Formats: sequence, structure tokens, C-alpha cells
Amino acid sequence: MEELFLGWLRDYGYTILFIWSMMEGEMGLIMAGIMSHTGHMQILIAIVVAGLGGFVGDQIYFYIGRYNKQFIYKRLKTQRRKFALAHLLLQKYGWPIIFIQRYLYGMRTVIPMSIGVTRYSAKMFALINFCSAIVWAALTISLAYILGEELLAIVHWIKDHFYLAIPLALLLGGGIAWYFHYQTRK
Repeated sequence: MEELFLGWLRDYGYTILFIWSMMEGEMGLIMAGIMSHTGHMQILIAIVVAGLGGFVGDQIYFYIGRYNKQFIYKRLKTQRRKFALAHLLLQKYGWPIIFIQRYLYGMRTVIPMSIGVTRYSAKMFALINFCSAIVWAALTISLAYILGEELLAIVHWIKDHFYLAIPLALLLGGGIAWYFHYQTRK
């Protein structure tokens, strides 16, 4: 199974990276950095593909918010607090929140939709979003490329000690979820 997965990454790596970057792609970018480190991908192509994927994904979320306001309000009731937080962040910080929204765990899809609901300029959003996507891809992939050996060592440790890695991942994920739940209650 592992060999099949690695074969798909080698054969369709850029396509997988583009699609993964459209959704929420930090892990995909880290994998692209590691694959660039091992020579299975070219780092500059990976940065461009990931940046374009992130840009396209956020543009889609923005236009979902722009043209489907009622759908968002009806279907995403459970995300109301995140939408409220996104509106407050946009009002308080303006365009920089668009630039850094990629780094806000759990908010990457909500912020573009909530900005789409507002009257924020679509052209300005696209420009900031494009610059943000390229910087996000370059920063994440380059760091994973530079730290390739260390990240591979972590992956091998996780494979050997999966019984410890799963509780640690759950603890870390739970901590992040609790933090954002606490922040959105304010």
C-alpha cells in the first residue's frame, strides 16, 4: 500500500499538490518540500503549482461567499462563530488578514467566504490572495526542503512508533481545536 501511494506521488505529484493546495494544503506543501529534497520534484515548479492551487481555491471560496450568501447562512450555521470572527478580523486589520489567513488554522476557507459576503473589492482580494498564495507556497515548501532530512527522520520515527504518534497527534489537534473554540467564544 505504501509503495502504491508513493508511486502515485511520483507520477501525479504536481496534480495532487495543486488539488491539495486548493483545499487546505499545508501537509501537501510539506510533502512537496520533502519530495523536492529527495529529488522527486523540482522545487520551483512545486512552489508555482502550490501557489496557483492556493490562489484558485481561495478565489472559489470568495465567489461562493459573493454569489451564495443565503446558502452560506443556511448551510454553515455551525460555523457562525468563525464567520463572526472573520468579519471582526477584517474590520480590525483590513487587507493584512487576507494575506495571513492561510496561516490561521481552521479559518482558511471561512475567511475568503466571509470576505466574499462583504462588499470588499474582488480585484483587490484577488491581488492580495495571489501574493499571499505564492509567499505561502514558497515559505512552506522551502522550509520543508531545507529541513528534509529532519522531517524524513520524524516520518520514520512515526512509522516505527505509531502507537505513540497517534495519541500525540490527537492531543495536538485537540489543543488547537480547543484554542480556536475558546477564541471564537469571545
